[in-house]
Amino acid sequence: MWDHSSFSKNRDRLLDGDIAAKFLAAVLAQPRVKRLLSSEHFSVDGTLIEAWASMKSFKPKGPGGDDAGGGDDRRDGSRNAAADFKGEKRANATHASTTDSDAMLYRKGPGMEARLCFIGHGLMENRSGLIVGTRLTRVSGHAERLAALDLIAPHGDRPRAVTLGADKGYDAKDFVMELRELNVRAPIAQNSSGRRSAIDRRTTRHRGYALSQRVRKRIEEAFGWIKTIAGQARTRLRGVERVRWSFTLAAAAYNLIRLPKLIEAAP
Repeated sequence: MWDHSSFSKNRDRLLDGDIAAKFLAAVLAQPRVKRLLSSEHFSVDGTLIEAWASMKSFKPKGPGGDDAGGGDDRRDGSRNAAADFKGEKRANATHASTTDSDAMLYRKGPGMEARLCFIGHGLMENRSGLIVGTRLTRVSGHAERLAALDLIAPHGDRPRAVTLGADKGYDAKDFVMELRELNVRAPIAQNSSGRRSAIDRRTTRHRGYALSQRVRKRIEEAFGWIKTIAGQARTRLRGVERVRWSFTLAAAAYNLIRLPKLIEAAP
């Protein structure tokens, strides 16, 4: 009989068996669920998952890293002494978290605070707005596009092209070319801020482009539920594998919450 401690005792077994991904796939494979899903139109996006590590743990790599840098001053004898990072240059190339070595420093946009985090990626089908695939990676400038290619590749292996909507962060020439090689059309939001967009009139002239751009924003509803109700805004686990497992399980739970009403409303 399982009790409150059984999950913790069996966590490694659940991770090794990739149970979260299999659970998500099993939910989507149910006959009453499959008929709710689109097999042609998808949207992708990423969201930051804050790591279970403080900025004080982000210290210089190499010998003495635990004691050097970071403005950490323990002369007051406390376990959690004040730290002052003002004027100190810290980057992923030279520093690492001593609490979670997989967590990396990332700034979401100009003027925003840099945090130790991961990136959770979701693939949504556009008919019912259900999450059909997830990834969780370390942060990097290309992580979202690489994860998107990995998520959509299995769906592009068919005679008829599928579509993948995304925000302007995915508007990159190489990414669009790779999508076309996978038999995937890219109704991606144009990013023309001081540059030439990779999305031209061949894509934007179709009525489906505007529709895809409107529908793709529904993935934010899923991320909002996953981060607030499912508690993934800041993970309580350490290591990319465990955080990935938790994120995928939360995505499966989001689908389960929405399915009763979707099934009831289906003709």
